[in-house]
This record gives sequence, C-alpha cells and structure tokens, in this order.
Amino acid sequence: METEVLLTLLVVAGAAALFISGVVRVDVAAVSVTLALAWLGLITPVQALSGFSSSAVIAMLSVMVLGRGLDRTGVTIRIARAIVGFAGTGERRLIATVSLVAGGLSAFMQSVGATAVFLPSLLRVSSLTGVSASRLLLPVGYAATLGGTVSMVGAGTLIILNDLLRQRGYAPFELFAVTPVGLPLLLAGIAFFYLFGDRVLPRHERARLTPQEELVQTWCLPCRIFYLRVPAGSPLVGMTREAAHMISRYNLHLISLAERDEVVYTPWRYTRFAAGQELGILGEAESIGRFMDDFGLEWVRAGESTANVMADPNVGFAEVIVRPYAPIVGKTLRDLEFRVTYGVEVLVIHTGEGERRENLADLPLRAGDAMVVLGRWERLRALATNRNFVMVNPIEGRAGVLERGAPAAVLCFVAAVALTYTGLSIATSLLSGVLAMILLRVIPAGEAYRAIDWRTLTMIAGLLPLGIAMETTGTARFIADQTAGLVAGCPTPLILIAVALLATIFSLVISNIAATVILVPLALVMAGSFGLDPRGLALLVGICTSNSFLLPTHPVNALLMGPGNYRPRDYILPGSIMTVVFILIAVGIVSLLYF
Repeated sequence: METEVLLTLLVVAGAAALFISGVVRVDVAAVSVTLALAWLGLITPVQALSGFSSSAVIAMLSVMVLGRGLDRTGVTIRIARAIVGFAGTGERRLIATVSLVAGGLSAFMQSVGATAVFLPSLLRVSSLTGVSASRLLLPVGYAATLGGTVSMVGAGTLIILNDLLRQRGYAPFELFAVTPVGLPLLLAGIAFFYLFGDRVLPRHERARLTPQEELVQTWCLPCRIFYLRVPAGSPLVGMTREAAHMISRYNLHLISLAERDEVVYTPWRYTRFAAGQELGILGEAESIGRFMDDFGLEWVRAGESTANVMADPNVGFAEVIVRPYAPIVGKTLRDLEFRVTYGVEVLVIHTGEGERRENLADLPLRAGDAMVVLGRWERLRALATNRNFVMVNPIEGRAGVLERGAPAAVLCFVAAVALTYTGLSIATSLLSGVLAMILLRVIPAGEAYRAIDWRTLTMIAGLLPLGIAMETTGTARFIADQTAGLVAGCPTPLILIAVALLATIFSLVISNIAATVILVPLALVMAGSFGLDPRGLALLVGICTSNSFLLPTHPVNALLMGPGNYRPRDYILPGSIMTVVFILIAVGIVSLLYF
C-alpha cells in the first residue's frame, strides 16, 4: 500500500471519529480534516479551499435564501396550513403525506430542490402542530433522496450512468427503467418512518427560532386568541373596552372585532360593543373564563396556536424602542391615541425602572423605553419606518393572505428550478433565483445573508476536499480493486451485495457523482469477468450511490442539519437501518430483473 493511500485512509478514520464522537462542532471537524489533508501534502492549497466555491455549497446557500424569501412573503404559511388541513396534526400522517409528495417530486427534479420546496413549510408545520422539526425533516429528506431513484432523471448519478454507458457502447436505460427498483425503495422508506419513526428519530428543539418565537419566549407573551360572541342582553353591550376593564381587571387585549363579515383589528378604545359581534381576545384561558362569566359571553372557538406561534396569522408581535429626542417623549399612550394613530396594541413597556404590563395608558414615554406591540403586519411595517421608533426585530410578513411580494417569490423559485432543465447547473440556476429575489425586493440583501446557515456550509466545504484526496491519491481505486479481488469466485448475490456496499461507502466519503464515475467502469469490467449482465451491475451502482443516509455529507442531509438541529450521530440509527433496507431491496430487485 502506498504511503499516500495509507495517510488518506487514516484521515478518513479520524474524520469519522470526530463526527461520531461530537467532541468538536461539525464545522470545526470538517475544517480540521481539510487542513490535515493539506498539511500532509495529500491535496494542494488550492484544492483545500476549493470546497468553498463548489457547486454543492452554492446550491445549498441559494436554497436557504430562496426558502427565506418564500417564508417572509407568506407563501410557506399557506402551504403549511394546506398540509395540516389535509394530513391533520398527527406526526405519522404528516410524515407519510409530505414524504410521498416530496419523493414523487424528486423523481423529476433534483433531490435538493425537492427538499427546498418543503423545508420552510415544514418548519411552519412544526410550529402549527407542535411536532418537533427534528421528527419531520429527516424522513422527508430521505424520501426526497429515495425519490431520485424512481426515474432516470431524478438523480444526477443515474444521468451520469447513462452517459457512461453511451461512452462505452452500451444502450442507455429508458426513463422509467429504474422505476421497478426506485418505487419500492421510496415506499419502503415512507413505511419505515411511519411504523418506526417514533423509535429512531431524535426529538430536538430547533436551534434557531424565528423572530416571533424569540419575542414570545423572551417576553413571555400570550399568543392564543380566543373568539367570543356578544349575545343580546349581555352587560357588555354598549360598553367600551375601558369601561369593561379588559386590561386592568382581566389582563386581556382586544385584538379584533368582527361584525357583518367585516373585521376591525386593534379597535379604538371608545368603540362600543354591540350584540352579535365576535371578539378576538388575546390572553390566558383562566382570564378568558372569568370575562365570559362576568359578561355572559358565548364561546366561539380558540385560535390554533402553540406556545410559540400567534394564533391569527394576520397579526404579529414587534419590539420597538422610543428614539431619543423623538416628539413623543413625555407623552402618554392616551395622549397619542396610540391605537388609532399606529393601529397596534401595546402589551408591555420596559422602562429604566422595570417592566409594566398593566395601566399603560397614562405612563409617560421616555427615550429608550422598549415596547412590545401587536398588530397587523402592514401596521408593524409602517411602525418600523416611523421616525419616533427603532424597530428591534425584523418583520416577517407572515400573513394569512399572501403579501404583495408573494407572486414574485413564487415566480423566482419556480424559474430557478426550471432553469435546471435548460442545461445550467443546479448551483447557477438556484443562485439566479436568489439574485432575482433581491432585485425584485422580495428579500433585502442583508436578510439574505442572515438566512444562510454558515455552519452547515462550512461543514460541506470542509469535507469536499476529502473526496478530492480519495481520487487524486488513488485511494478510491485501491479500495475498488481490493473489493473486486475479494469477491472473485463468490456467488452472484455476494458479488451484488459487495458492489452495493462499495457504492454506498464511496457515496459517504466522496460525492455520489464521483463515486458513480469511478465505480461504473469497474462494474462493467467486473461483469465481464464474472459473466454478469454489465448494464444490470452498472445500474446497481447508479442506484446505490444514492444510498447516503448514514452521515450528513449528502447535500440533502446537510441542508436539514441546521433547521432540524441535528447532530451527526442523529443520522446513524435511522441511516443505518435505511442503508440495510436500501441494499436488500436494490440487490433483490436488480437480481430478479437482470441476473
């Protein structure tokens, strides 16, 4: 064994130990691997840094920004509500429904793009249903990867496979030639998580909260809206909000007032209640109960919510600070007629003396006072541009109806995906969509940078040079040749399993495209030596180089790592079972069809 091959294998073993043990962060571990390869002279300095400009990194970066653009314009919340409306809030049915759609979609588009379609919406589904994102994302990501094996255009490995067959004089496979293998793989993956997902999936909270979730947790804000109806004969009829002491006695906030199909948000304090009105009230359930009993109100419903998400998607929270020397300094909320002037409800005021949640109307505002307000998204955006205030948190624009930028966001995303079919690379196509979103002002450039999970990108960029070292040092060819020698003379099933295992291992340490390019020619030679069908063995390689479930090195797995708050070891249990199932099904069906 040559020295370079031995050193490369030692680095691979060291990388596996770092990722499995978790002694350092994944991005630190990945950069350590790259530097070790460079220090040992196994790759050049240019190759060591090439991962940061790779197409995989650019594609993932673009997907993150595109997802944020869809999210901030209200598209994802609409998709999320449609998913929940169809599949319900049960974890198993959610996983099965979205996995089936994502898998079917990835049969005709790259798995990264199929995952990107659902990623932002699944995070919203997680918030709406209370199901941890770590329970939803991994099964859907695996389904997207499995769906790539349903047709010959779903995965880059199968496209490369046909090219390699043409170059060597073999007939390429038809579009659905792989479907008898890929469809059982997809259905088996969905069934596995449906039946055993609760045992193998981790349960983590998201590492990064949305701005709204951060506000709710930081300020301990109520976020459930209760809807009550004012019946004829109620003592509340003819009274105003202040006369009913909604805030001072019950600590309840009147958010909306619906009458004759017309909804008024944050109504004026002198608005009088009338029979038949439906009130949307923010507060705690116990206080709502006392308010109902005292005024004889009728229960309508409680808005859907979790501990972190506002029940009514038309409204949201914001944190603002009174600007120094602003004209409003020294005035009270009553003086300013705050609800009428700004269209928002003040929930909390934090002054230098502490936090206040009651009797706010007559509290003079001072420079530097922090206020938490609630109102419609358009009102919050107007407040953000008001010269009297400094807006602390970004406005998400998570409306029940689509924002004005929503059509542009959808168009940019669809166009970016469509460009991948024109011959442009995935990275170039998706980055074009990002640029279009910024130019069309769907997402500000500053927010685009904040949407990127740099830890995940650094991990992928740091690991890509390992694949380069595997190829340039001859380590990949050495392993392939040794495997071919070991299985010589073995029964056909053992040969097929060995080839499937080899393709799987290669896809974990080098890109699946590189693994296909290396192993398909070897498979064609092995088939001739062992008297097997060359196309069948090559097809097995093309399928099994998509078997990348054990580690977060596959682009889909890496894309989900940050949003799902996954650690490398979280992939091992479900990934190892999926790997075994994948190999058994792929080998079994390919053997029946070709051997």
